[in-house]
Amino acid sequence: MLNDWLLIGLLSISTYITRIIGVQMMAGRKVSSTLRLYFNYVPVGIISALIVKQVFIPTDKVLEISYPVLIGCLITAIIIAKIQMFLPAVALGIISGWLVRYVISNGF
Repeated sequence: MLNDWLLIGLLSISTYITRIIGVQMMAGRKVSSTLRLYFNYVPVGIISALIVKQVFIPTDKVLEISYPVLIGCLITAIIIAKIQMFLPAVALGIISGWLVRYVISNGF
C-alpha cells in the first residue's frame, strides 16, 4: 500500500515538473494561430475521452452503456447550457447519477 502511494506521489511530482517546464519554455513566445487553435481543443478532447471511457464499458467483448453515468452527463450538460456555471452543474449531475443508480438497484 505504501508503494502505491509512493508511486502516485512520484508520478504527481514528475507530471507537475514537466508542466512547469513546458509553461516556462512557452512563456513569452509568440504562438501561431493554428497552434493556438489546437491548444484550445485539447481540454475538450481530453474531457470527451474521459467521459466516453466512463459511459461505454467494455465487458466480455461487448460494449455496455452505464446509464447512471450517461444520465448524469446529460443532466450536467443541460444544466451547464442553462446556468453556465460549472461546479453546480457537475454537482447536480453527480447527484442525479447517484439517484439513477439507486433507483436501478433498489427500484422505485
